[in-house]
Amino acid sequence: MAAAVWSVDPRTGKQREEVAVEATPEEVDRVVRAAHQARGALAGRTVRAAFLRTAADLLEQAGEQVVEAADAETALGPGRLTGELARTCHQLRSFADIVDEGAFLDILIDHADPDRTPIPQPDLRRYKVPLGVVAVYGASNFPLAFSVPGGDTASALAAGCPVVVKAHPAHPATSELCASLLRRAAALSGLPESVIGLLHGFDAGVRLVEHPLVSAAGFTGSVRGGRALHDAAAARPVPIPFHGELGSLNPVVVTEAAAAERAERIGTGLAGSATLGTGQFCVKPGLVLVPAGPHGDRLVDSLTEAVSGTPEGVMLGAAVREAFIEGVRARRELPEVESPVTPGGSGANAVSAGFLTVPAVRLTAPEHQLLLEECFGPVTVIARYRDRTEVSGLLARLPGNLTATVHLGAEEAEQPDGPAARLLAELTPLAGRVLVNGWPTGVAVAHAQHHGGPYPATTSTATSVGGTAIERWLRPVVYQGTPETLLPPELRDGNPLGLPRRVDGRRQTGTEA
Repeated sequence: MAAAVWSVDPRTGKQREEVAVEATPEEVDRVVRAAHQARGALAGRTVRAAFLRTAADLLEQAGEQVVEAADAETALGPGRLTGELARTCHQLRSFADIVDEGAFLDILIDHADPDRTPIPQPDLRRYKVPLGVVAVYGASNFPLAFSVPGGDTASALAAGCPVVVKAHPAHPATSELCASLLRRAAALSGLPESVIGLLHGFDAGVRLVEHPLVSAAGFTGSVRGGRALHDAAAARPVPIPFHGELGSLNPVVVTEAAAAERAERIGTGLAGSATLGTGQFCVKPGLVLVPAGPHGDRLVDSLTEAVSGTPEGVMLGAAVREAFIEGVRARRELPEVESPVTPGGSGANAVSAGFLTVPAVRLTAPEHQLLLEECFGPVTVIARYRDRTEVSGLLARLPGNLTATVHLGAEEAEQPDGPAARLLAELTPLAGRVLVNGWPTGVAVAHAQHHGGPYPATTSTATSVGGTAIERWLRPVVYQGTPETLLPPELRDGNPLGLPRRVDGRRQTGTEA
């Protein structure tokens, strides 16, 4: 029997009117089968690109309504959500450009060479084809950019894969509104509306990843939820790729020289990054290694002043708020942990920002393992280290992360073989994005971006942001010794589609025959 799904106002904690119904097993099957049957309609690159651009246009035209709906469900605020909507539309148009260019097909052609030694080479022609129906799991903290119209959906559609989204329970009405706009964009582009499906409910999410016609999945959320879905995807009779973003501590190392040069500036920057969006960004710096001594003290004093002036905020929901409050409490109770600015609950539904401090050497003890796990919300841990040995020992204990950051002194940054280079070498295995003298919050949507990292940051080596995110939903196919008349147009000698290719080891731009 279907169960009601209610929207909860994060500002008041009260339930609002029913906005969705949990999908039954029959509904899950119907939506997935309809998406599967729509695969052929997405085969043409021209129609896919037009669809993505039309979706962006419709989202912009309905922008006021979309932002209002998302704010009512998440309390993220019109300013933040307006920016997120712009990012979402930019993602859709960027993937349309990628589809038009065609380089994502990764076309490789090696003509037959019967005289090649030690054995003759057959004619080989390789490109990439879409996997099939993709399941997308919406994120609580990004109701637009990582949910129904977000990067997973945009990249999968760009690859030629129909999408079925499992809406996040934190914003069901926003999900319904965005799905309706995407379906309208599909219809206006001459595509069946079933290229976008939407489901609600916990059980529906499990059934979705287990459905035999689902070929891959993308997830952004908690380690517990993501790992359960990952394991379900792997346990299927036919396992499927599961690209999950689960959790990240995003460590930062501040060298002694950096603290000496600009302690106050680093402290202020850290406060802004750690409390941005009420600390609900996946790349929030959660562990910061600061030198002991007077320069590090100046940094902590600056951080104290900046965080003390940070307004309280509303988190995404009551359960998220309670998990934050409990997480802070458990960490504060550990030996030698202090809280110069105590984070926690504020009023009936808000939270206040803060930070904790601890000697870095303490973090090598098993009882302090909790401090090496993400605490979702406006809190960061400052670990005071005495020397580089303590830094290296602590970094060696860290799990995988989305980002790792180092703040260097001016002279350190100019020494290619000095301690700074060795520190970067220690940070690189920990994360998918390594920053120097910056802050990890703010993930640019660009071709060179990588938003992923070693487990538990993600469950694969792929990125969920940037142009190469499309690669998650494609697989290579090689045609060997195939007559020209039977080859896909992308692989024919005349290059009738004008695509960039590599032929016999040489790159062609697409204008060459």
